[in-house]
Amino acid sequence: MNLSFSFAFSFYLLLLLLFLGLASAFEFDPSELRSLLEFKKGIKTDPFDKVLPLWNPDTRPDPTSWTGVTLDPNSGFIVSLNLDRLGLVGNLKFHTLTPLKNLQNLSLSGNIFTGRIEPALGLIPSLQHLDLSHNQFFGTIPGRITDLYGLNYMNLSGNKLEGGLPGGFRNLQQLRVLDLHNNVLRGDIGELLSELRNVEHVDLSYNEFYGGLSVAVENVSSLANTVRFVNLSHNMLNGGFFKEEAIGLFKNLQVLDLGDNLIAGELPSFGSLPGLQVLRLGKNLLFGPVPVELLEGFVPVEELDLSHNGFTGSVRLINSTTLKILNLSSNRLSSDLPSSLRSCETVDLSSNMISGDISVMQNWEASLVVLDLSSNLLSGSLSHLSHFEDLNTFNLRNNSLVGILPSLLDTSPRLSVVELSLNQLSGTIPGSFFTSTTLKSLNLSGNHFTGPIPLQGSRVNELLVMSSYPQMESLDLSNNSLTGGLPSEIGNIAGLKLLNLADNELSGQLPSELSKLSNLEYLDLSRNNFKGKIPDKLSTSLNGFNVSYNDLSGPVPENLRGFPRSSFSPGNTLLIFPNGMPSTDTPQDQAPDHVKHHNSKGNIKVAIIIASVVAAVMFVFVLLAYHLAQLKEFHGRSGFTETTIGSDAKLSRLSRPSPYKFHSNVQTPQTSLSFSNDHLLTSNSRSLSGQQEFVTEIVEHGAPERVAASLASVNPNLLDNEPATSGRKSSPGSPLPSSPHFIESCEQPVILDVYSPDRLAGELFFLDTSLTFTIEELSRAPAEVLGRGSHGTLYKATLRNGHMLTVKWLRVGLVKHKKEFAKEVKKIGSVRHPDFVPVRAYYWGPREQERLLLADYIQCDSLALHLYETTPRRYSPLSFSQRLKVAVEVAQCLLHLHDRGLPHGNLKPTNILLVDPDYHVFLTDYCLHRLMTPLGIAEQILNLGALGYRAPELASASKPVPSFKADVYAFGVILMELLTRRSAGDIISGQSGAVDLTDWVRLCDQEGRGMDCIDRDIASGEEHTKAMDDLLAISLRCILPVNERPSIRLVFEDLCSISL
Repeated sequence: MNLSFSFAFSFYLLLLLLFLGLASAFEFDPSELRSLLEFKKGIKTDPFDKVLPLWNPDTRPDPTSWTGVTLDPNSGFIVSLNLDRLGLVGNLKFHTLTPLKNLQNLSLSGNIFTGRIEPALGLIPSLQHLDLSHNQFFGTIPGRITDLYGLNYMNLSGNKLEGGLPGGFRNLQQLRVLDLHNNVLRGDIGELLSELRNVEHVDLSYNEFYGGLSVAVENVSSLANTVRFVNLSHNMLNGGFFKEEAIGLFKNLQVLDLGDNLIAGELPSFGSLPGLQVLRLGKNLLFGPVPVELLEGFVPVEELDLSHNGFTGSVRLINSTTLKILNLSSNRLSSDLPSSLRSCETVDLSSNMISGDISVMQNWEASLVVLDLSSNLLSGSLSHLSHFEDLNTFNLRNNSLVGILPSLLDTSPRLSVVELSLNQLSGTIPGSFFTSTTLKSLNLSGNHFTGPIPLQGSRVNELLVMSSYPQMESLDLSNNSLTGGLPSEIGNIAGLKLLNLADNELSGQLPSELSKLSNLEYLDLSRNNFKGKIPDKLSTSLNGFNVSYNDLSGPVPENLRGFPRSSFSPGNTLLIFPNGMPSTDTPQDQAPDHVKHHNSKGNIKVAIIIASVVAAVMFVFVLLAYHLAQLKEFHGRSGFTETTIGSDAKLSRLSRPSPYKFHSNVQTPQTSLSFSNDHLLTSNSRSLSGQQEFVTEIVEHGAPERVAASLASVNPNLLDNEPATSGRKSSPGSPLPSSPHFIESCEQPVILDVYSPDRLAGELFFLDTSLTFTIEELSRAPAEVLGRGSHGTLYKATLRNGHMLTVKWLRVGLVKHKKEFAKEVKKIGSVRHPDFVPVRAYYWGPREQERLLLADYIQCDSLALHLYETTPRRYSPLSFSQRLKVAVEVAQCLLHLHDRGLPHGNLKPTNILLVDPDYHVFLTDYCLHRLMTPLGIAEQILNLGALGYRAPELASASKPVPSFKADVYAFGVILMELLTRRSAGDIISGQSGAVDLTDWVRLCDQEGRGMDCIDRDIASGEEHTKAMDDLLAISLRCILPVNERPSIRLVFEDLCSISL
């Protein structure tokens, strides 16, 4: 009895003690509770009600039920706080978490938290996992964070952190993952890499890190032993690549991404990297041959991207059995296509100089999915390509292919995109393209195809109307010789968004089935022989429409009446326009005969009066022009750089403002040759929007307003009497009048209609099919005068869809005849490079003064503005590393041109655009001398001479012509401007008298005081003294006599060898 009682008592006592022990173990620390509640105060918005209502000790006394809070089951302390991707908004105070002494995981990613990352985070020594990614934290990374010795994961990516990284990363011996991508962090990459120990994953992409990778072996050995993933892409890295002995240490490396930097030089061998799977080095300054071990299987690479560099030579074999994605586009590779291709799925060799017959592709064994060989020099026919069963995308655009187009869908049934435009293919179009159940885009434009559109009799009616089948979305057969009508079966391609049949010989009536294409956004049937009515109820999604140069009749459908007149005419004289408008452009043409006869005598009298007035005004104009010429000659002789030749002419510190001001309250005389006889520039409205580009020329000193009007109503010759001086001062010391942001008041641009009877008589030619618009759209676009230079007047035009263009209205008498002009402008338009502002189109009108070049408008400022802007200052002075970056990128652009046999011809700082925030270079105004007559070329070179960029050999030539060596001279002068921040046209006083910039720099160097001419903004420290000396030496070599002057390739390589 006593024994059993004793046993029962002991059992109950044990249960009581166990219960009390558990209760004690799970008793929540009050200080940690207060810490969470203080932290909660920083959260202002909780869209999913996961934190604010649930973190409440009154309603939920057990913190383990609070969202994201995890306690240690043994100690009862908080070990994890995870609030990822809850959409929380607030300004966090991290010091509120310091009482959580056992916190191991702090994860707040994917919210909208802001504020600074406080040093107090370093007071939580237990922290092992820190993830604050994809928020809006700002400021610098605190140095105390390197006191977290146990940290093994740090992710601060996708924030707004800036400044340098703290020292002491070598203290984080346990760190395995470091992810800081997509911030504004900066610092020397070599120093950071030497700090890292035992890290396996490093992502510093999309920041502003600089410096080179050619660091000493001992500085990367600790990192190289462990790292598997390295992403340093989209930074400002320059200098050389890893040395061969250093890259050989990365035995565990699997992914290396250094794309979109300024890394230069040749690549080392990668044969010692047994685990390398992904290598991305696109958009750098690398050159030399492509390492064969990457292509022939010695390294197990699966993805290789070397695009947008300067690699040369040939690619003979691609025998790798692991390679899946290969991108060698936009280099300078030459010779034939590789004779062997083993295993790739995606191959991009576009925009090179690869030549030869494409029949070599018959030997390729790869099961290709994507093949892009566009913009090369390939020849031959497609008749032998029959074994790419998995092919999805096939792009051979802009080559020289000939022959009949085979039925590609028979051998490649999975094709989705076929792009064969701008070749010389002929014959009929295979009907299988229109029975395919996979094809989404077909572009056969710019070939020699004949015959009908093969829709009739095909199974398109059966297949494409079935919703279970994919439907074609883009069909471009323009610029061929197709005949016959437009089959009614076109209406069954229900998913069609783009239909372009322009410039063919199609005829007949337009089928009413076009109205079935409810998704259609772009329809161009112009330059054919269509008759009859325009179908009613075409797609309401249309934003591009053109049926001009046909024989259509009847009323314009109501839903098409919002399109400009040029969508319907010239041609279509029997069309009935809305509101009873006549079908021709000019009401005068429709007047009855007796009215015309009655007015003829009056018109003759008016014509005589106008002719007399014009003759008198022209006489005054000639006298004024002569007077200006004499003044210009005087300024040239006196050494002043102010000139009316070009709108970017520089004003030396000794020169005076131009006496020929163009005041807004003075009406511009309508005496010059004009685009329209009826409407000249009658508005004095001003506009200040946008920055200059393409030619980057800026209006006159003291009056930086920009004249705004409809482009078609603007007469470029009216500006001939406007002095257009520099958009910058020649050197620091006075306000810069070029920037439109300096002016506080502005008026809105106006749109002036065009009444010229022949306004649409010219032709608009596109050099790039990715952008289309009509002459009418262009003529009605609001236009703003940006400036005037040696080639003509520059405007900014905004199309109806919001796309902005720069329009250069070329001066009368300076351009070649039409055939030569067309040939040369196509060569200029073929320059396709991410660092060039592309020429998109040109307009050739019936009159000599109607020659327009059209290019993209880029919202940025020129190098001239960045160098010489003083008051008010919108930009901080360019650092030396930024100036060197600009120099390297400009040299790379020139190398791209010179390799294609094209001198720039007009190189100066106003034609070098810098796009913030990385100061990425865009080159403009290139090769325009090819469009000019000898007189136009001479005037362009005279302009360069006045500005200080003309090579001496051009000054002494009887018929000067731009050359490669002249480009190098101008580039050398720009290097001097970058180093000295003095203008090429400056007259500098010294012991040897007054000299120009080049003579001054040369004298300083000869006297051993080269550093005296360096800009004080970059010469104040000793950090880059040697690099500055090297750059100065390169600039001096560039201005040597022509026989001693180096090529741009040598200059580029020398620039790339400068290390910071």
